[in-house]
Amino acid sequence: MEFSQDDLDRLLLFEHSRQTAEANHAKNPLDADNLTKWGGALLELSQFQNVSDSKLMISDAVSKLEEALVINPVKHDALWCLGNAYTSQAFLTPDPDEAKGSFDKAHDCYQKAVDEDPANELYRKSLEVTAKAPELHMEIHKQGLGQQTMGGASSAASNEKSSKKKKSGDLKYDIFGWIILAVGIVAWVGMAKSHIPPPPPR
Repeated sequence: MEFSQDDLDRLLLFEHSRQTAEANHAKNPLDADNLTKWGGALLELSQFQNVSDSKLMISDAVSKLEEALVINPVKHDALWCLGNAYTSQAFLTPDPDEAKGSFDKAHDCYQKAVDEDPANELYRKSLEVTAKAPELHMEIHKQGLGQQTMGGASSAASNEKSSKKKKSGDLKYDIFGWIILAVGIVAWVGMAKSHIPPPPPR
């Protein structure tokens, strides 16, 4: 798997975020913001892994985000990020029924996030898009990405097949791209909000 310089920069950024969140968790395990950042970083990092490692990392992200929601059940950014994690799990699952279960969980998370922060355009867009996700999932797996992600793709050396694999891989990154971009935006907004200077004295 080859990475561009931008990919490497993102990989380093989110690995640093993951390590920082892990260290902060040791000091304060009841910090829902930190757990949300940790889960978001794991979700970002999952796209740089092979499929089996990606699944493990997404499961770890789900666990961190669920932990954040035990501490603060109405934390809308954690709900939204958990929706993204379930969506990622669904796209990596070839079985349509199992994937539908994950899409349903994602929909519930997005709906709760919208309920908590109705003005957030990103949450509303995610809720809209998740309705179309099962159809996209079926299309992706029809085109053979499912076989590729489960390791069932043939290892034939023909240029046509390797070209098709590359296109399927590119499609996978396109799908994860919108999910990951959104997670990054929320993480950035969250960090920016936590560093707002106090208002000037009157």
